[in-house]
Amino acid sequence: MSDMRTAKTVSITLPPDLLIKAQSVARREHRTMSELFREALRRYMAEDPEWDALLRRTRTKGKQLGIKSEADVERMSDEFRREKRG
Repeated sequence: MSDMRTAKTVSITLPPDLLIKAQSVARREHRTMSELFREALRRYMAEDPEWDALLRRTRTKGKQLGIKSEADVERMSDEFRREKRG
């Protein structure tokens, strides 16, 4: 069996405004629509080490501050703003 890659055709549906934007980006970057969507999918699926590191740091700090929910974040943000004004 050869090592040659085979591509499969996939059909997707896009709203007209998103299609127009995608076509514009493809033209601007001198890419085919297939190349554009392959790159978008690669980026979507790729791990982002910087994002992962940020999440680890913020989760650690959140635990130290006793944050357990989004409501806690909202409450602390409100408290911080009141202190700044006050």
